[in-house]
Amino acid sequence: MAKLIYSGIMSLDGYVADEDGNFDWSAPDAEVHAFVNDLERPIGTYLYGRRMYEVMLSWETARLVADQPAFVQDFTGIWQAADKVVYSTTLEKASTARTRIERRFDPESVRQLKEASTRDISVGGSHLAAQAIKAGLVDELHLVVTPIVVGGGTSFLPDHLGFELALLDERRFGNGVVHLHYGNRT
Repeated sequence: MAKLIYSGIMSLDGYVADEDGNFDWSAPDAEVHAFVNDLERPIGTYLYGRRMYEVMLSWETARLVADQPAFVQDFTGIWQAADKVVYSTTLEKASTARTRIERRFDPESVRQLKEASTRDISVGGSHLAAQAIKAGLVDELHLVVTPIVVGGGTSFLPDHLGFELALLDERRFGNGVVHLHYGNRT
């Protein structure tokens, strides 16, 4: 059975985007990006909301950009090789390969996907992840914490929901970024 994993790069105060929707402060350097690539390598399916899918669209054609660093080329291949499920009521059709559109998030369908999958599944975007967390579907969390405080914006974790986690691993990087890997105890 596959695990459902929620990963994200966040500010020290817990936001994935600031109050203006900007997240340029979260761009990983080469060391962090290579580490994230290794985290993503086991993923067979990405679950996205429409907004996160639109952010990730550039990876479909990233190989066409000349002189990309090796870590960017690596992630491009990882992302393109995975299936994608996009939850959207407004998106008419997918503009990337290996992608299907679902009109609503159905926890039972995700449970069935976990049971049937041989590779892990990633949920991307804090709003969709909140639904998966509230449904008790998320098995692990990978927090990549950047040394910046943005003061508000889009939270990595949903409000008004508590759950216990077990620290599984941690790592510090030369640029001050910290990776925290947690398992869900519930």
